[in-house]
Amino acid sequence: MSGREIEKPLWEQWADQRALATGERLQKVLALRGWGSRRVCEDMIAEGRVTVNGEVALLGRRVDPDVDTVEVDGVQIGLRPDLVYYLLNKPVGVITTSSDPQGRPTVISLLPAEPRVFSVGRLDADTEGLLLLTNDGELANRIAHPSHGVEKEYLAYVNGNVPGKVLHRLREGIELEDGMTAPARVSQLSPGLLRITIHEGRNRQVRRMCEAVGFPVQRLVRVRIGPLRDSTLAPGAWRELTLDDVRQLVEAVAGAPRSYDRRP
Repeated sequence: MSGREIEKPLWEQWADQRALATGERLQKVLALRGWGSRRVCEDMIAEGRVTVNGEVALLGRRVDPDVDTVEVDGVQIGLRPDLVYYLLNKPVGVITTSSDPQGRPTVISLLPAEPRVFSVGRLDADTEGLLLLTNDGELANRIAHPSHGVEKEYLAYVNGNVPGKVLHRLREGIELEDGMTAPARVSQLSPGLLRITIHEGRNRQVRRMCEAVGFPVQRLVRVRIGPLRDSTLAPGAWRELTLDDVRQLVEAVAGAPRSYDRRP
């Protein structure tokens, strides 16, 4: 038997070439798994730290993460083990700072002590609903920055039926003390119950918008952050995000900054 490597049959070579031309770019898959920005992931590939099905990968390689085995430094990819992502249903009366001199309960006290995490944006003490907490600073900054347009959806309970002209004002933008608000999506689900979707993150923005048009908020609940919803979480309960949750968040901030209209 000669020492010459046996050449693969032509059909296997064709299948290999077809696999290389389809699927997702490797650096994108790594970024979606939380291994860093695409540039960082490209550097890891160039340094020979990434393998696909046991072979060192080259830049430009495409993979199917559901079929191919991708490893970084010998570890099969998934979410980076040092990063955690929690979705919490914040109760009324709990604050989002890490500590409080007045001794009020904080969201941090509802979560595991380690690793330390921080909230992505804030909800004031009187507001309840979904809050994202993580130690992934890069993703948190992108989610929080209004240029990436990650939507936050609220249910706002007010007194009385809100006239159509007031809903129109809320959609168009409200002049507040810190400037004009961006267009919002606003609809009245029933008399006194508004669904308001914004992509900014100003302090108490929804409350101030409603107060400015003469309908102060009696109760405010955040029900969605970008692609994340979870109506099963009881007040004070939390869960870790799934890999698919994180993938959707990364994809939500991966595109160019978005523009917004004033539709309901």
